[in-house]
Amino acid sequence: MAKKATKAAASAVTVGTATAAPGTRAFGAIQVTKLGGGSPVEIPVVVINGAKPGKKLWIDGAIHGDEPEGALCCHHLLAEVDPKKLAGTLVLVPVLNVAAFEAASRGNPLDLFSYDANRIYPGRPNGYLTERVVNAHSTWLAKIADLEVSIHSGGAHSFLAPSMFIDERPESVELGTALGPGWGCIMSSPNPKGNPMAFMAEHGKVGITVEYGGRSATSPADFAAVGRKLADAMLNVMRHYKMIAGEASYDRNRTKGSQEALLAPVSGMYLPEPDIAFLKPMKKGTRIARIVDYFGRPLAELTAPADGMIFGLRALASVQTGDWCCFFNKVQGPRT
Repeated sequence: MAKKATKAAASAVTVGTATAAPGTRAFGAIQVTKLGGGSPVEIPVVVINGAKPGKKLWIDGAIHGDEPEGALCCHHLLAEVDPKKLAGTLVLVPVLNVAAFEAASRGNPLDLFSYDANRIYPGRPNGYLTERVVNAHSTWLAKIADLEVSIHSGGAHSFLAPSMFIDERPESVELGTALGPGWGCIMSSPNPKGNPMAFMAEHGKVGITVEYGGRSATSPADFAAVGRKLADAMLNVMRHYKMIAGEASYDRNRTKGSQEALLAPVSGMYLPEPDIAFLKPMKKGTRIARIVDYFGRPLAELTAPADGMIFGLRALASVQTGDWCCFFNKVQGPRT
């Protein structure tokens, strides 16, 4: 008589020095190298391993060191996700680029050759320092993750409204949609390169890039609200993939679009229109901002390049020719 098939049991999960048995959490690090004084170069990691098998969701914060919102999101999830009630595994990397985070800069200021960690995936094991950090991270990512979310923001120079980039495969659209209410600004990145999303796609897995927060939302209340919204989105993802109990919710106004970065045509003082609003539909040609000289005399205007919406704006008044001023989503239509 044939035996009945049984469900696979959960097993221990290891990332770096952190090993979590089913129904437990473990803290550790992905080790990279050491500095001259003996201090380790490593990536802090938390493994929350569910009592039941399921998806392995990996969340990365602070790939850019001046974008702390992802770390705050991870703190919420660490406090709120109970491994005994979890199906699958949640891997949290609150701060991926530690040297950059400690310097409050986009990249490690001591590494001028591989400064931007989000452009050099999968890195090189014998490369420049940040390439080695990225390579250590991507090695474990490939081993463990089914799904990956990289959390970004406007950092030190701008503010970005809730938005994301996906690679348009059905499974990528699904992960983006799973972020839930308030996450309808979904833009295409069909051939990503050099970032975790591209790395995951190359391995037949799914990663997306999420944007929210930045310089204009660093007051205590605003920063806390950004972290909370990000955490709620990740919990909704976990409900969608049946990792935690509850019904997932979804945004009813999801759009399909593509990004265009608007750059300053002249140097001067950058002044967005006072009534400008994020994620609000606008027509091509609508004025977004003016650039004036130091006496207030007009030099140039920035206008909407197509029908669409703003999802990111510069927060610094000083601007030089070629500086980034606005991220614009050229909306192609609704997503069904």
